[in-house]
Amino acid sequence: MARRKNGTKQPKSIGTTQSLSSFVKSICDVMRRSNCASALQYVPELTWILFLRILDAQESRRKEEAEAVGAEFTPALQSPFRWQDWAAPYSDKPEHPKTDEGKPYGWKRAELFAAGDGKLFEFINTALLPSLHILDVDPRTDLPNPSASPKQRIIGRIMTAVEKVRVDSEANLRDILDKVHELHVDHVDDTHFFTLSQVYEDLLLKMGEKNSDGGQFFTPREVIRAMVHTIDPSLGKKIYDPCCGTGGFLAIAYEHIARKMGRNAISTDIDALKHDTFFGREKENLVFPIALANLVLHGIDQPNLWHGNTLTGRATYDALFKDAPQTFDLILTNPPFGGKEGKDAQKNYAFETGSTQVLFVQNILSELAPTGTCAIVLDEGLLFRTNESAFVDTKRKLTEECRLWCILSLPGGVFSTAGAGVKTNLLFFTKGKRTEKIWYYDLSQVKVGKKTPLTLAHFGFGKNGEILDDDALPATLKAEWEADEANAGHPFPSYARMLAHRGTKKGESRYSWSIDFADKRKKAKAEMQPLQDEAAEVRTAIVDLKEQLRDLKRARVKAAQIEAIENEIAEKQKTTRELESKASEIDAATFDLKAVNPRAVVKTDDRTPEQIVQSIEDQGKMISDALTRLRALLEHDSVSLAR
Repeated sequence: MARRKNGTKQPKSIGTTQSLSSFVKSICDVMRRSNCASALQYVPELTWILFLRILDAQESRRKEEAEAVGAEFTPALQSPFRWQDWAAPYSDKPEHPKTDEGKPYGWKRAELFAAGDGKLFEFINTALLPSLHILDVDPRTDLPNPSASPKQRIIGRIMTAVEKVRVDSEANLRDILDKVHELHVDHVDDTHFFTLSQVYEDLLLKMGEKNSDGGQFFTPREVIRAMVHTIDPSLGKKIYDPCCGTGGFLAIAYEHIARKMGRNAISTDIDALKHDTFFGREKENLVFPIALANLVLHGIDQPNLWHGNTLTGRATYDALFKDAPQTFDLILTNPPFGGKEGKDAQKNYAFETGSTQVLFVQNILSELAPTGTCAIVLDEGLLFRTNESAFVDTKRKLTEECRLWCILSLPGGVFSTAGAGVKTNLLFFTKGKRTEKIWYYDLSQVKVGKKTPLTLAHFGFGKNGEILDDDALPATLKAEWEADEANAGHPFPSYARMLAHRGTKKGESRYSWSIDFADKRKKAKAEMQPLQDEAAEVRTAIVDLKEQLRDLKRARVKAAQIEAIENEIAEKQKTTRELESKASEIDAATFDLKAVNPRAVVKTDDRTPEQIVQSIEDQGKMISDALTRLRALLEHDSVSLAR
C-alpha cells in the first residue's frame, strides 16, 4: 500500500459498494482470528469501534461547521477519550493532523505503546469504557447522569453493553484500529456509504445468517425500502417500530425523508428530523446498543429508543423514550416470526394467545394514531388461520378499526438469508375507517434465494422511489409475462406501477386484484343468520324444557320421566353448539385474508396416459443413446493411450 511522506498508510479510496464491503470483510477477518469467531461476537465488537471512529469524524465536521458561522460547539467527548487521541495512527511529522490541544493524532496510543504490552487494553478497559459508561448512568446513584446531554446519554448507553475489549491481542487490535481509521469521509466517494448504511447491512446480515440465531434482527433492506416507498413518509410524522431490532426501518425512513427534504432544508426542519421523529422499542440486550449506534451513524442524532419487552410493558431502560407520544403517525415493523409469549405478555391484550405476531398486531392497533398508517411484515399463517379465536378476533378488530388497503404476497425464500423460511406478506392499513375493499398484489411467482435475493426493482421501484420502466425491471420478474403473446406491447404491471390505481379497474392485472371485503362480510352474515335463528329457537325450547324439568322434580315423578327430559335437553344443547359452531366457522372464514391470485396461470399436463408413457420411453432412449456414445468415446481414449 502507498504511504504518505510522514510514514503513515495512505488511506484507500473506497468508491463502490463492493470495495466497501470487501474492506469491512478484511476487518472482520482480523476479528475472527482474535477471539470473535462468530458474527454474534464480532458484530457487537466492531459496532462500538466503528461508532467511536465515525463519532469522532462527525464531531470534527460539526465543530468546523459551527466555527464557520461563529457558533459555539461543545464536543460530546473530551481528551484523551476521543478516537483521535487513543485510536488514530500516530506520527511525529509536522503535516500529521493535530488535536485542538495541539497534540498529534494518536498521541495517547503512542504513549501507551511505549509503556509496554497490555497498556492499550488496560487504558480501554479501566479508563475509556468506565468514562463512557458514566455518560449514561451516574455510578454513585445508579440513575441517569443529570449533567449528560442527550447525545452523551446515547453514547453512554451504546457503550454500557461493552464491558471490556473482546479482541485477544493488542497487535490485532492495533491492526483493526488502523483499518477502521481508514473509513473516513474523504476516502469514500459516496457519502451515503460513509453513513455506514452499507457497512451495517453487510454486518447485520451476517448476524442474520442461518444458525447464527440473529435472523430475528434482520429484515432484508430492499423489502424495507419497498415498504417505505409505499407509505412515503414525510417530515412532521412521528415514526415508530415496536420491535426495531437493529433499526433498519427507522434508518431507511430517515434516508427517505432526508432525500425528499433536499440539501437546502432549513435547520429547524433538520433538527426536527434528527431529534423528534423516530421512536422504537427493542427487547434484546445484544441488539439495543447496536440499534442506537446504527441510527446515530445514519444521521439520527437522537434515536428515541426504549429497551425492554414491548408486549409486557416492562422497561430495562427508558430514559431515551421520555418524550415519546402516546400514539404514532406511522408504524413500520416486522414482528418476530414464530415467537411464543407467556401469560405475563398475553394478559395485557384482549385476545390472549401465545403468538408473538398476533400480540404485536394488537399492540400496534393501540399505539397507532387515529388516522395513522402501518406497514408490517406478517407470516402467511397469521393471514389464513381461522382455527384460533385470538387470530380471528385480532383480524376482525384490524378490519373494523382500520382500512386494510393493500396485501402484498412475497415470494417464498425472501427471509431465508435471515434464517427464516416462512412465507410472508406485507400489509398496509390506515386507522379510522373500516375495511371495505382490499387490494392484493402477488409477487410469489418470482424465484428468490440466497444468491438471487429479492431486489427493489422486483417491486418496480427505483432507489429513490421512482417507477421503473420495463427495460429496468429484472428479467426474472417479466419472464412469464413476456412469454404470453397477448401481452406484447403492454407495459408490465409492476407493483409500483399498479399501486397508484389500487382498488380501481386500472389496478387489476395478472398479478393484482381486489376483494370486496364489505360484500364478503355481508354474505357471511346472511349465511350465518338462519343458523343463529335456529340456535335461538332451540335455546328457547331448552328454557321451556328446564322449567318442565323443575316442575317434574318438584312433583317427584318417576326417574324415567326426569331422565327423558334431561336427555332431550342434552340433545338440544348439542344441537345449539353445532349450529353455533357452524355459524362461527362461516364468520371465521371471512377473516381468511390469504392472497390467492384468481388470475394465476396454472400449467396443467393435458397429455393422455399413452402420450406420457411414450414420452418416458423417448427420454429413456435418449439416455441410452447418450450412454452408448460415451462408452465409445471412453474405449477410443483407452486405445489411444495404449498406443
